[in-house]
Amino acid sequence: MNFVVSIVFSCAVVTLLVLIPWVGVGAFDLRVLFGIVIPYLAVITFFVGLVAKVIGWGRSPVPFRIPTTAGQQWTLPWIKPNKIDNPRGTGGVIIRMLFEVLLFRSLFRNTRMEFRQGPRITYELEKWLWLFALVFHYAFLTVLLRHLRFFTEPIPLFVTVLEKLDGFMQIGIAPFTGYQLPALLLSGVVLLAAVGFLFLRRVLSAQIRYLSLPADYFPLFLIGAIGLTGILMRYLLKVDIPHIKELTMGLVSFHPSNPEGIGVLFYIHLFLVSVLFAYFPFSKLVHLGGVFLSPTRNLANTNRYVRHVNPWNYPVKTHTYEEYEDEFREKMIEAGLPVDKMPETPDEASDDSGEKE
Repeated sequence: MNFVVSIVFSCAVVTLLVLIPWVGVGAFDLRVLFGIVIPYLAVITFFVGLVAKVIGWGRSPVPFRIPTTAGQQWTLPWIKPNKIDNPRGTGGVIIRMLFEVLLFRSLFRNTRMEFRQGPRITYELEKWLWLFALVFHYAFLTVLLRHLRFFTEPIPLFVTVLEKLDGFMQIGIAPFTGYQLPALLLSGVVLLAAVGFLFLRRVLSAQIRYLSLPADYFPLFLIGAIGLTGILMRYLLKVDIPHIKELTMGLVSFHPSNPEGIGVLFYIHLFLVSVLFAYFPFSKLVHLGGVFLSPTRNLANTNRYVRHVNPWNYPVKTHTYEEYEDEFREKMIEAGLPVDKMPETPDEASDDSGEKE
């Protein structure tokens, strides 16, 4: 039942995070704190934490080339190598990283082990995990890019085009209110669906459920709460968009303002986003930057034809076996130990001296 405790704990933490701005803004009118101070602190924490992580990764020694390989290495001219899965040059590494970052190539090739009747072990491809992980990340990226419309003036053309492509569906009249709903943005719905799949996968799979911790459930609940509050603001509960853009433009121009009439739901949404930004560098989500500094991905496999010497190796005084035997040869012979070179007898020594004369 440990997974139940982890789920309840994570859900309770996210619920508490929702209640904090609800009470802070709704009851105490702390709009400056939740609309200006906390977002600034969250962004500072995000960048400082991420830079510290990257510097720490960059300073970590990598004494050996340890790229993960999944194909034939370059060896002999008549053996065809796999230039992408087992690169031996910078070009192959770049292509491999592009496939990894943009298409999650290693996750596409991931397998799941299961015990079947017999018992026997089977390995199956996890294409559903790859698909929903890809959908989740691209939906999240689309949502982030769409939100640039609140932080730029004029709005960039690519943001306008992206929003039109994302919102080509019209869903009609809103219930209870009767007004025309805006176009349905598929990225928000897809993001929530992907979060739901990742959550159900952790709950329904016994192996993954056993390994899951609160740190695995909390980001899913947090991102889900951000998506739900965003959908509520767009489709069900009315918010003042011009005043929201006034606030966000003030934040990015470092001339913060505190307009009235925005509504407490926006401050809940903004506070959850701020928590995600501040939590990001200290969580598993930081793999966004870690993938570029992973030695299993960003190194060429040149172990067979390039000698790699650690630059921090200090000179070591060595004592070869020949030197060791010269020093202890007589004692080794007395102890009955074999030696490579027997000591010279007096006759051999005199013969050698005669030849030299």
